Amino acid sequence: MTISRREFARLSALGLAAHTVPLPALAQTGQRKIGYCIIGLGRIADHHMRGIAQGSTSTITGLVSGHRDKAEKLAAQYGVPKTSIYSYDQLERIRDNKAIDAVIVCLPNSMHAEYTIRSAKAGKHVLCEKPMSVSVTEAEDMIAVCKAANVKLMIAYRLHYEPITLKTIALIRSGALGKIQAFDSANGFNIAPGEWRSTRALGGGGPMMDVGIYSLNAARAITGEEPVAYTAVATTPDKDDGRFQGVEENLAWTMRFPSGAVASCVTTYGAQMPGYYKVFGSKGWLEVAPFHYEGQRLRASYRSSPGTPVVNVDETNPAHDPSHFIAQADHFSHCILENRTPDTPGEEGLRDMQCIQSIYRAAGISMA
Repeated sequence: MTISRREFARLSALGLAAHTVPLPALAQTGQRKIGYCIIGLGRIADHHMRGIAQGSTSTITGLVSGHRDKAEKLAAQYGVPKTSIYSYDQLERIRDNKAIDAVIVCLPNSMHAEYTIRSAKAGKHVLCEKPMSVSVTEAEDMIAVCKAANVKLMIAYRLHYEPITLKTIALIRSGALGKIQAFDSANGFNIAPGEWRSTRALGGGGPMMDVGIYSLNAARAITGEEPVAYTAVATTPDKDDGRFQGVEENLAWTMRFPSGAVASCVTTYGAQMPGYYKVFGSKGWLEVAPFHYEGQRLRASYRSSPGTPVVNVDETNPAHDPSHFIAQADHFSHCILENRTPDTPGEEGLRDMQCIQSIYRAAGISMA
């Protein structure tokens, strides 16, 4: 028997996951590998490509880049024919490449919508990096075009496919922590000069559109609810150092959920801020860190009722990068082959964009 990750999380909450069989590799089922074209060959693309190469469900069959020399080196490394290397203005030619089933959009945020839409119109499924766009309207357009083209759209929320995250959600859904009262999270770093992420034209915003989205998405996933009220404040203490071109340096916000739970989050481009989230419930607490590509650790302490023994959890995911990207590509490949909706579809990305819009409004910031 095979199960989806959502079902695995539900069964885990009931203590039944150990009696199930995980999703099979395509090689075990005899299904063909899905061919991916990587659009943009920067740092995040490297993680995706290593994940595909080390997995068993997928293969790299195309590259899109503005730097032919770099593309040819990577093509040789991953066994991609030179005829399957395209420049950005040649993207539509992927329609005729039968070895390409899907694309992975690894470009700056402001380019996500354009290349998702162009790829969908070329008949290719799309795995797009987060945030999926720089505006709610763009996100809605991406979903509409993919549906019209009958292609799948998945947003690369890799932690949704990571074991510690799945166990954490299952633990909370089981009621082990009782009624969730508060969620606390932070994520940020001291950005280097010249990074595209700190320019409005490419990033669409500051740290909220980059590392802040991890805290936002985690709060929504943990509570299983959508926020109904927001407060926010943005600051740029380092106005004169030239790093922040029309974007905030720091942003702190709160979100209230229908259940009454409150999330308090902060993100920054001005200081090292190792990512984490903490959840406080009526029966106990838990903490997960970091948001990074490996090393996720879950610590929890709770008791089922007053007077009962305290249950302590301390578990770390031992897998190393690119394990998140292997699991993510496996999931999307299965969805394509089995005509299933991804666990993190375009609608998930749209909900985050709607929240970001509300957070920026609360902080007095206009989105792109």
